Amino acid sequence: MSRPLSRRTVLRGLGTAVALPWLEAMSPGTIGSAARAATLRPSTRVAFLFVPNGVHAPEWLPTSTGPGVHALPSSLPPLLEPLDRVRSHVTLHAGLAHGNARALGDGPGDHARSAACFLTGTHPKKTAGSDIQNGISIDQAIASHDRGRHRFDSLELGCEPTLTAGNCDSGYSCAYSANIAWRSPRTPVAKETSPRAVFERLFMAGPAHESLAARHRRLTRRRSILDVVRGDASRLAGSLGGRDRQKLEEYLDGARELERRIEQVERSEQDASDWGLDHLPAGTPGDYAEHLTLMGDLMALAFRLDLTRTCTFMWANEGSNRTFPMVDVRQGHHHLSHHAGDEAKVDAIRRINRWQNEQFASLVDRLANTEDEAGGSLLDDTLILYGGAISDGNRHNHHDLPIVVAGRGGGAEPGRLVDHGPRTPLCNLFRSMASAAGAPLERFGDSTGLATL
Repeated sequence: MSRPLSRRTVLRGLGTAVALPWLEAMSPGTIGSAARAATLRPSTRVAFLFVPNGVHAPEWLPTSTGPGVHALPSSLPPLLEPLDRVRSHVTLHAGLAHGNARALGDGPGDHARSAACFLTGTHPKKTAGSDIQNGISIDQAIASHDRGRHRFDSLELGCEPTLTAGNCDSGYSCAYSANIAWRSPRTPVAKETSPRAVFERLFMAGPAHESLAARHRRLTRRRSILDVVRGDASRLAGSLGGRDRQKLEEYLDGARELERRIEQVERSEQDASDWGLDHLPAGTPGDYAEHLTLMGDLMALAFRLDLTRTCTFMWANEGSNRTFPMVDVRQGHHHLSHHAGDEAKVDAIRRINRWQNEQFASLVDRLANTEDEAGGSLLDDTLILYGGAISDGNRHNHHDLPIVVAGRGGGAEPGRLVDHGPRTPLCNLFRSMASAAGAPLERFGDSTGLATL
């Protein structure tokens, strides 16, 4: 019997090493798909997706008949209609709250507290100086239990720049508004906003890395990372069975297509004013929808390759005043969220919320149709929490938060509405997600127990 292919096998060429997907040749011996799934089933992957500025809360959730678990109604509220096509993959959560995002005597600054508290459950210290103080975020608490087992303990993604200094909200540091992942109370984890940087970080495996000069030459010639390992890929394919050869070919073709999309957005003109922003950092796609899509696909790739099992994705910084011309919204999001009942502004918020939910549904659909290493869907062992720590953007409420979870990780049963009861700490749900991810926590933030996934 031949020796199984190592899970650490990479494709090499000219100082570049490319990670491989799981192949059947990596299994010891010949085993059936059910047995393979049982031996390969690891802890649940978790991802946390953040959207800013709250939602139009009165039209967010279906009517609940009280605390408990309910079937999703046949007709979802208008804001959630985009989720109807993925209803079998998502769970709506009602009644969750972040009490530590409230003022608690600190006055204005709900947007900064929202982002800072979102994954920490902690009331941040009000300061615009360097003496920031928050809590450790749930993604980092989970990652610490899995440290060193994957290429990346965690992956932090975003679509707007990481900020670490300055006054962004009523005396709160920009570090609070622009970061949701916190490694320690004083150390936010910077997010990566360039799809190119994330792509190359994921693929550049092993000790052999391109020099800056070699990378510059390759990009100038528009030569793919995959081009320089094609010879090694051909040699490996010759030693694989038919199914593995097909999987390797599909994987390389898919990765190359993703790289081409990145190249395309890099060549497109980038005008920050089109989106109501002051500037777009180098490497940032000018098309927001494509930016979100690329980052979501890169997250899926990292999960598929088992490069990490923990990810955060900040769709925009809290208080973002980005415009949404794709749905004919030309005023800034933050400005519109303070609508004071103005029906025209409320309608604009509705369009933004629906568009966001369409992007989320599209991501869920792509993950549901991506095969994982055990032969099922990526969603079978994944939990993706989507939402924010402000409910009504006009009122700055921090209870009845807009929270949706996709996936079946940890035994979750999607297609339901879970009403947790009034002001149940969101940290209870975080603890349940941590347990599913193999990182049980006795307490987290202001948790009072566990919550139904």
